[in-house]
Amino acid sequence: MPATLLEFDEFSLDCDRYELLRSGRPVKLEKIPMELLILLVTKDGRLVTRQEIIEHVWGKEIFVDTEHGINTAIGKIRNVLRDDPGQPRFIQTVSRKGYRFVAPINVIPQEGGNGNQGATDLLPPNITQTQTDLLVPISLPQSHHRVSGLLRKAALVLVGAIGVVAVLGGLNVRGVRQRLFAHTPHQGGPQIRSLAVLPIENLSGDLSQDFLADGVTEELITELGKSSALRVISRTSVMQYKGTKKAVQEIARELNVDAVLEGTVLRAGNHLRITANLVQSSPETHLWAETYDSENGDILGVQRRVAASVAREIRVALSPRDTTILGDDRSVNPEAQDLYFRGLYAFRSAGGGATQTAVDYLQRAIKKDPNFARAYAVLAMAYAVWYPGDPGPRENMPRAREAALKAVALDNSLAAGHMALAYIDLNYDWNFAEAESESKRALELDPNLATARNFYARELVISGRTDEAIAQVRRALELQPYAGLDYPAWVFYLAHRYKDSLELAQKMVAINPNFSWGRCLLALNYEQLGKEEEAAEEYLQFEILSGSSPQRIKRLREGLARSGAKGFWQASLEDYLRTAKSSYAPPVLVAGVYMRLGDKARGLQWLEKGYQERDDLMIDLNVDPVFDGIRTDSRFQDLVRRVGLPEGKPKT
Repeated sequence: MPATLLEFDEFSLDCDRYELLRSGRPVKLEKIPMELLILLVTKDGRLVTRQEIIEHVWGKEIFVDTEHGINTAIGKIRNVLRDDPGQPRFIQTVSRKGYRFVAPINVIPQEGGNGNQGATDLLPPNITQTQTDLLVPISLPQSHHRVSGLLRKAALVLVGAIGVVAVLGGLNVRGVRQRLFAHTPHQGGPQIRSLAVLPIENLSGDLSQDFLADGVTEELITELGKSSALRVISRTSVMQYKGTKKAVQEIARELNVDAVLEGTVLRAGNHLRITANLVQSSPETHLWAETYDSENGDILGVQRRVAASVAREIRVALSPRDTTILGDDRSVNPEAQDLYFRGLYAFRSAGGGATQTAVDYLQRAIKKDPNFARAYAVLAMAYAVWYPGDPGPRENMPRAREAALKAVALDNSLAAGHMALAYIDLNYDWNFAEAESESKRALELDPNLATARNFYARELVISGRTDEAIAQVRRALELQPYAGLDYPAWVFYLAHRYKDSLELAQKMVAINPNFSWGRCLLALNYEQLGKEEEAAEEYLQFEILSGSSPQRIKRLREGLARSGAKGFWQASLEDYLRTAKSSYAPPVLVAGVYMRLGDKARGLQWLEKGYQERDDLMIDLNVDPVFDGIRTDSRFQDLVRRVGLPEGKPKT
């Protein structure tokens, strides 16, 4: 089906590809200026009022500084067109009214369009816009449904009743165009097998709304990840590109994906607008763009529409199961959605009181909408994941289990709910058979859920199924190549594959020297490689970057300076024992410190305490190399048996 290329002077505007060319070379133009340029060019020299621009670009109910936004967008268009506002070749300002595109335009039908049917397809080629006796409607990408199109009376005479359809489609009367010209990817289109959803841009200018942009990003990744035919890069790996200036091709190359999805979100009151732009990486081609609006603040409903549109556009081969899951249309109270996204943002921030903040938001979301399954799933993980200062597992894990069970009771197709159950079964109940069942169910529902693969890999390695564990870790690393490496490194460490674990730890620190868990994993591996002093230095960095108190840091520094690694561990032990008198200190960590100091008897005493308190680190006993020195002790073997673990070291 022919597409449309609009030529003016040395420029070409490809509306289907959402692309501006100068002498055949792409010119970078941001989304809002591009939408405004297309609106002006397709108005056939007519005046476009500022109110029309506001309604087209931002929507009727959006209350932002649109005057400034228009001026900025016009300035950017003039800059790329090298247009002088005093002597305009392209854009003429009509004082206090609006703008008019004044350059002659040639409308050139092109082969290989996106399949949208318009009256252009019914007329002879090479008709120019300067011919006043004939005007053709231009087939635009679906992101420009409100653009009226270029219609002339002669075209209606030529096409008869079909022309009436084109008029309705061009004007998008009450959504007629969407229904008449529903977009179907043409058969020659690209086959996209891997995708990265880049961090959605917050257009509000209000940093306090970042939670919404980040939440939409995560939900889109989750929604698209449900397709078993598509590899979708994890949230942890894409968030590093937030605010980046890198080109799409460079990002796609780094993440090893066929395409990227960019977008923006803007909210004012209950009005929500999300734009999405799908770009093929090589060759770089704009495949599709769309704008989605909601008048009632239904964030989840809009992102489901975006995900479904992307799946159709890239021609993902959906199984019946995928189709059912992607078609999920449960409605959720908009106020509950807002609280959920705030809670999710706090949970991702982690530590420093953020976990309790997340719990508070999520509980409020559930109070607003008691059937909100996703809120229960995230609440379960907020309870289950321990941070310093949190209550112990005996207090929080039963709450986590209750929330996770409620999540899957409300929505048994929710992968996050089954992942939370798997985590609780594994780390608290020590019900390994049930944990494996829930992990498999979560991955069946969302094959791209890297976190679930990591949790499952840990269970496999402690169960002696090392090869299977490594296979799961490698798959997870495909989904999170540059972030979220700490759990795979931990699994490699438990598998006694120190070279692989150290390599990931070094990569983490190279990417972000201030990432605390990267430092911790460096230390763990240095210990097993006989570098105790280097390990102690890295443990100290871990404590600093984790936000330990200045008093603790001072004591650890002094111990390290006084007696090297042994002094560091002695100071650490004294601090743990002091903490344990008034709050929860993980007993297995204390036992590990005793082992490093050569006190096996007290190490075993604290392991027994870990068993009684259901410390999640108890599940690593049979593979954690810190306890190799007591592995043959009958008391240790009894603990391993009571936890339900197989005896012996992992296969390496």
